[in-house]
Amino acid sequence: MIRQGRDITEHVRVQCDVCVVGSGAGGGTAAMVLAQAGYKVVILEAGPNVTRRQLTMEESEVYPLLYRQAMTGATEDQAISLMQGRAVGGGTGVAWSTAARLPERVLEFWKEFHGLLPLAGRSLMDHYEMMEARLGVQAASAAEINANNQALIRGCEAMDIGWRFVSRNVRGCQGLGYCGLGCPIEAKQSTAITCIPDALAAGATLYSDCRAWRLIPGGGGVSKIEGYFHHPERGDAPTGGRITVEPQICVLAGGALGTSALMLRSEIGDQSGRVGKGVFLHPTVMVTGWHKDPIQPFYGVPQTVMCDLYAAQNIDRINFTIEAAPLHPAWYARMLPSFGRFHREAMARLAHTSAFTATLIDGLHRDEDGGTVSLRDDGSPALSYDYTDLLWDAARRAVGTLARIAVASGAEVVYTGHEQLVRIRSEADIPKVEAAAYGPHRLRLLSNHQMGGCAMGKDSNGSVVNADLRHHHLKNLYIMDGSVFPTGLGVPPQLTINALAHRAASRLAAKG
Repeated sequence: MIRQGRDITEHVRVQCDVCVVGSGAGGGTAAMVLAQAGYKVVILEAGPNVTRRQLTMEESEVYPLLYRQAMTGATEDQAISLMQGRAVGGGTGVAWSTAARLPERVLEFWKEFHGLLPLAGRSLMDHYEMMEARLGVQAASAAEINANNQALIRGCEAMDIGWRFVSRNVRGCQGLGYCGLGCPIEAKQSTAITCIPDALAAGATLYSDCRAWRLIPGGGGVSKIEGYFHHPERGDAPTGGRITVEPQICVLAGGALGTSALMLRSEIGDQSGRVGKGVFLHPTVMVTGWHKDPIQPFYGVPQTVMCDLYAAQNIDRINFTIEAAPLHPAWYARMLPSFGRFHREAMARLAHTSAFTATLIDGLHRDEDGGTVSLRDDGSPALSYDYTDLLWDAARRAVGTLARIAVASGAEVVYTGHEQLVRIRSEADIPKVEAAAYGPHRLRLLSNHQMGGCAMGKDSNGSVVNADLRHHHLKNLYIMDGSVFPTGLGVPPQLTINALAHRAASRLAAKG
């Protein structure tokens, strides 16, 4: 049963076994497992329930539906663009379908520095396998490689750099290329068409357009969740309706910013002082190449291959992974670090443009603090991010590597994301990358993945939840989303969120 909050003007009062706040990778998975275990589950989702008919692949229509702030969000200094899904299905509805497990080197770091020994061995792997089966995860094939990814392969092979196919959570993909705008044929196996329907079929109730605003303490845990209904297509204008949920168990799954903000607004559960702290963003840099032949980066499967040669090269540095990125007109126009004549020429050449990105793996060094979530006057989350010399060193190396690959791929001219235009035509121009300025607003950065803010750990001294994702002090509060990650991963986090939530919810259900 789905109730759209935009149509509710009264005060709704609900009692249930479990209230799940958020319907993305973590919330959708938790709701499915617990509803199928016989729990009465209520799901609260701040975003709308979007139908296939609304997924028109028109950026101006879809971004306001599927993204927080219509995909215009950014860090407080406006230096890092934040891409955050907000609809039934959360980030799984706008992800580019890359499904990857937690790298072993990151799990080892978690075990050593965060005391997360319970996640070792088969404990987590079994849940990966179960979620991979439910989400249709399979390796990409050579037949799915579009011209953008082919260019990346050419560049890597010309430089003798290894690459590999990625896995994707899809069934019946037709390569439309607009995965970031939802999937109108429902090939992408988001939680909106997998876990959420499973939960509803097992008796769960979902309220869309419903923002959970405050947790009310009681009995050593959370006694109530208070929220309100709004109309997403009218600037989130409140309908006047409110909701009060009285759950036996509370599961937060609103993402790094959403969950942290809810905890901060509620002023509970922050004995460690770590709520909203240690947010990692996978800061991403991009270079584009102009080619003689068409690339059409807006068509075909967005990501089929990647290079992780540089992901673990030096433990004393921030490392990175390399992929191709789709380009769509409105998004590309916004990301271009230019204006005027060059901007016009770049847009005119879009069909002949390749785009390569490097994802910086932040959080794996002890002197990295990451970002901090705070509250604006209206109670919404604000994110500041701590830039380090390590980060800019990684950005410089990553941009240089991307530029070399782009030149080797056959691009006639390559442009980096610097505010001061850097034009590269051959290997002889690569020193320009080293000489360019690096810093906030000097180089365009974006974040597709926000992680941390309520990190898991061995005890409450430096973390918010334990390895079972239960709060260290609030006995009936669980957090099952990317906010529990103590570091960045170096791969898209969705599948690991699925697996962790499946593990935590299964263990919770087993307790009866």
